Amino acid sequence: MLSPNPIAGRPSPDPSGQEDAMILFNQVDKWYGDYHALTNVCAEVKKGEVVVVCGPSGSGKSTLIRTVNRLEEIKSGQLLFDGHDIHAPMSSMALNKLRSRIGFVFQSFNLFPHLSVLENIMLSPMRVLGVRRTDAKAKAQQLLERVGLSSKAGAYPAQLSGGQQQRVAIARALAMEPPAMLFDEPTSALDPEMVGEVLSVMRSLADEGMTMMCVTHEMNFAREVADRVWFMDAGQILEEAEPETFFTSPQHPRAQRFLSDLRAH
Repeated sequence: MLSPNPIAGRPSPDPSGQEDAMILFNQVDKWYGDYHALTNVCAEVKKGEVVVVCGPSGSGKSTLIRTVNRLEEIKSGQLLFDGHDIHAPMSSMALNKLRSRIGFVFQSFNLFPHLSVLENIMLSPMRVLGVRRTDAKAKAQQLLERVGLSSKAGAYPAQLSGGQQQRVAIARALAMEPPAMLFDEPTSALDPEMVGEVLSVMRSLADEGMTMMCVTHEMNFAREVADRVWFMDAGQILEEAEPETFFTSPQHPRAQRFLSDLRAH
């Protein structure tokens, strides 16, 4: 049975009929003590779709994306990834297997400082998937070429710029061959001149048909690359629209104010 959705009264999605949904939020609620961080979130990311999540600081964007691979637990509702209930009771081994199919790129890179660039990318396929070292190395080299860093294979993270480290982090996530990629403000820790090189890699992934959910303040990227934009505030998705519609004629007053403030700056 369908239930009300805060977005324009639209009914929440029916999990049983969402065959083309890669990520499905169905009445998801999240609390931190007395603070209601996510409120009745009902939305979906279709296979091959790029969704950009935007909104003011503290609106719940990062909390939302971190629930997709269970870095954050939900209080109630259902969250499906490729048909699997992420928050169902499961062993740590089953959870790790599920997480291995969800590429996640953090704002802080999270590379292992004592491993070379190549070794950072090879590690998870070898340990989690049991890929042979020679095969993992060949794949890592291909991925470094894909993100424009083939000459940095032997370097260590501390020898790279922030933009280069983030591109290595993207390559590391891709090494697991995930069906979807999550990006949690991947450019927010970068100097302005490094932002473009990371967004360029993300654009190429979108062009190749990768399913992507991106929390970002890069509104030009959202306008050019996203299939849909979700606008969040106070733990709710208040507006969901195609980029052109969202940026030219937002419907919700809070979204209108958010875009007006951006233009003013």
